[in-house]
Amino acid sequence: MRVVIAGSSGLIGTHLVPALRHSRHEVIRLVRHEPGAPDEREWDPDAGRLDSTVLEGADAVVNLCGADLGQRRWSAERKKALLDSRVRPTALLAAAVAERGVPVLANASAVGYYGDTGDRVITESSEPGAGFLADLCRQWEEATRPAAGARIALLRTGLVLSPAGGLLGRLKPLFSCLLGGRLGSGAQYMPWISLDDEVSAIRFVLENPDVSGPVNLTGPNPVTNAEFTRALADAVGRPAPWVVPSFVLRTVLGEFADEGALVGQRALPRVLEQHDFTFDHPSVHAALAAAVAS
Repeated sequence: MRVVIAGSSGLIGTHLVPALRHSRHEVIRLVRHEPGAPDEREWDPDAGRLDSTVLEGADAVVNLCGADLGQRRWSAERKKALLDSRVRPTALLAAAVAERGVPVLANASAVGYYGDTGDRVITESSEPGAGFLADLCRQWEEATRPAAGARIALLRTGLVLSPAGGLLGRLKPLFSCLLGGRLGSGAQYMPWISLDDEVSAIRFVLENPDVSGPVNLTGPNPVTNAEFTRALADAVGRPAPWVVPSFVLRTVLGEFADEGALVGQRALPRVLEQHDFTFDHPSVHAALAAAVAS
């Protein structure tokens, strides 16, 4: 396949590109600077600029664009930036996919689509939730509509466990220095997935024509924050006796505490399971052990 990827420099993209090439797919990377390599093509989603001929002959487009949700507090300006960084690139790519007749669009989304679901099990058929994150994900996914003639896969990703960067990039140093602990009550579910399985699942979606619509990219066994805390403590070989009170998280994180850190989704990857996808790391213990060892 000839695959065009937007967001190839992020946590997932930097691992997806070599994985696709290892599977003998050709990869073209959209970049926001002057191309410096033969596989790079320039675009400017903020200005609405994309030469659609870049998609000529493409078999699939993968869009992974989106600013970091937890990088800073959510002011009104930050919320707009989070939304624009997702919706604008998606709308631009979806229109180009339609114009050039690209058969497949695999577009990033997140399990935040479901809102706070408590301990209720949710699958791809569950309804959207309430709140800023849920609304952001809904608009993000709706921006793919211009590409309706293509096979569209909405990649509702959970918390990606990577050896470097992402969630573990923030947590591992704390846990290694005996500063780890659960967040609030610890009862909120964490829909995790290992980086290897995230990349494999995206490749699986691209290569399987029967997979379309929402796809939960999460591990098959979601755990609570308290369970995750114990598993990470075991992986790094350090106790994690602390508790970060809810009011402290709200003071430090602002609105993100009540939309992210203190809520969760007990999301199951039903679509992947129905299509016989095999997880390399089916348990959070296996995923964390692999990430920490790396």
